[in-house]
Amino acid sequence: MNSFRKTMLVGALVIAFGGGAYAAQPTSDAPRGGDTQNTQRPRDEGKFHEHMAKRQAALHDKLKLTAAQEPAWQTFAASMTPPPRDARPDRNEWKNMSAPDRMEKMLAKMKERETKMGEHLAAMKTFYAQLTPEQQKVFNDNVGKGMGHHHKRDGDGGGHGGRGQRAHQDSSTQPGK
Repeated sequence: MNSFRKTMLVGALVIAFGGGAYAAQPTSDAPRGGDTQNTQRPRDEGKFHEHMAKRQAALHDKLKLTAAQEPAWQTFAASMTPPPRDARPDRNEWKNMSAPDRMEKMLAKMKERETKMGEHLAAMKTFYAQLTPEQQKVFNDNVGKGMGHHHKRDGDGGGHGGRGQRAHQDSSTQPGK
């Protein structure tokens, strides 16, 4: 059998088996594994705030703040404490909305988050300006490094296909990069 025929036979088998697998997919509206919109477990607000307080206390200790810097720290720490989470939107209400209405609602939420981030940034800049260069280095090393990578696995950038921090560091040390 020549190579062209083998290739055609393999292609036909792939299509045949792939079509069978596609036909076997469930047709109900019930969510399938991984298809749910939000599969994360609800956050335990008490534990979350306790964890935040511990991290803030550890940072405070590492910075070795002076008495003159304490008011700026208090303002910064208060601004970084997130408000309680909003209740999840009602799925039936969401499902009954038109696509443009859903998009408008998402855009409004995004604008709220952007406003909050702007407030956090302003508080951070004010506090950062109060720090000595040594304290700024400690702050830089301890704040915001893991943004966007909340579920890191052994430093691989959070399971993002090796495109995380370590992959970036590895590529920056290669010749020609």
